[in-house]
Amino acid sequence: MPLPVVSPTATAGQPAAAGGEFPDARAPVDPATLRHRELLGGEFWRRIPAFRDVSEETFLDHKWQMKNTITRVERLLEALHGLVSEAFIQDAAEGFRLAPMAVRVSPYLLSLIDWNDPVADPIRRQFLPLASTRLPDHPELTLDSLNEQGDAPVPGLTHRYPDKALFLALDTCPVYCRFCTRSYAVGPDQETVEKVSLKATVDRWQRVFAYVRSRPELEDIVVSGGDAWNLRADQIRLIGETLLDIPHVRRMRFATKGPAVMPQKLLTDYEWFDAFVGIVERGRKLGKDVMLHTHFNHPREITEITRAALQRLHERGVMIRNQSVLQRGVNDDVETMLLLNRRLAWINVHPYYVYVHDLVRGTEELRTTLQTALDLEKHVRGAQAGFNTPTFVVDAPGGGGKRDAHSYEYYDRTTGISVFTAPSVKPGRFFFYFDPIDLLPPEGRARWADPAERPRMIAEAERAARESAGRR
Repeated sequence: MPLPVVSPTATAGQPAAAGGEFPDARAPVDPATLRHRELLGGEFWRRIPAFRDVSEETFLDHKWQMKNTITRVERLLEALHGLVSEAFIQDAAEGFRLAPMAVRVSPYLLSLIDWNDPVADPIRRQFLPLASTRLPDHPELTLDSLNEQGDAPVPGLTHRYPDKALFLALDTCPVYCRFCTRSYAVGPDQETVEKVSLKATVDRWQRVFAYVRSRPELEDIVVSGGDAWNLRADQIRLIGETLLDIPHVRRMRFATKGPAVMPQKLLTDYEWFDAFVGIVERGRKLGKDVMLHTHFNHPREITEITRAALQRLHERGVMIRNQSVLQRGVNDDVETMLLLNRRLAWINVHPYYVYVHDLVRGTEELRTTLQTALDLEKHVRGAQAGFNTPTFVVDAPGGGGKRDAHSYEYYDRTTGISVFTAPSVKPGRFFFYFDPIDLLPPEGRARWADPAERPRMIAEAERAARESAGRR
């Protein structure tokens, strides 16, 4: 499958946007605004010494990608030899020792990092921790900050919303993200974290299916993990067909990071592709929706390989939505966020959510403020059609669920505490999100430095939220 170096930025022979035939039209667009159509192509992976002799046919083979995915720090550092300094290698080794997530990086992903400036690179920041950039965790952080286990009637099924449940089918992924909100379960145990086991076993799944059958209000099931990319074709069929056979289940979403980190699976894993599309098509015949929800955070994660892979799904009528995570130094500026959303739309992926970064252990330098999300949303709104405009949300710590970032009851920019309610999920409760302390003004940083001040600040925020809610 030959890959062009770059997608075209405009159609040949396109008439001028203004003047001539259309004298009252808008001014011609700046070509820079069409950058979203320019996708990385060619044999870009050959820039990595370890992949210099890898052919295109080999690189597009999902089995080769899986076999050569790096799962040990020693192998990762070996692959980077000659690309980075010894100091960087030691920094990364210590970063992984301290991290709650194990190393798992595909050759494809490694090839997308700018190794001329790896410390600042937005893709490196998401997958390869450096001890030197690490910040102290927020004092209010907990390992399962969204309380998914607390809302689980059976292991691996979170039933929080009235008509929807989250099915964690497995605890592995094709690549491990540093910022994973399920670092309490995903991947192997780490030096700093002993994981909850959510293995892909039929016995555990049968308990999940039995619960779903027993709850007629459940119409929407999200199949996640871990990552659906790591399910075998027969497991995709078992899960999909079992859920489709439950009359009250009307919608199903398979959640996966796969297209962003190993799109080759859609090009060469024919059995998996046919199994997934088969579930989508059977669902359509039954009058039910089966969709793919994926996860791109930066426009450079979208290449010609991505486009070709997702085009296969598009041709078969599969709806694809994207859920991004807002991260400092990755996508927290207007230009990057606009480019990401436009590039997603260009390859027929609908931008759906942008999550304000959860409180996840070992990733404080990736979090940013709620105010950043509010400011970005102003610029994103109106830049594209509404169905290609993401909603910025806070997944309320403690189990409040997804709340529109603007829907806070109270937000103190000095202490960084925002307070949300979730009347349709857990009425009468208040949920607190906390901005990173290092981004607060001096007064706020000083108060957080005093342990005695911490409960006072939270109590102040709750009182203010109650007063605000009472006025309505």
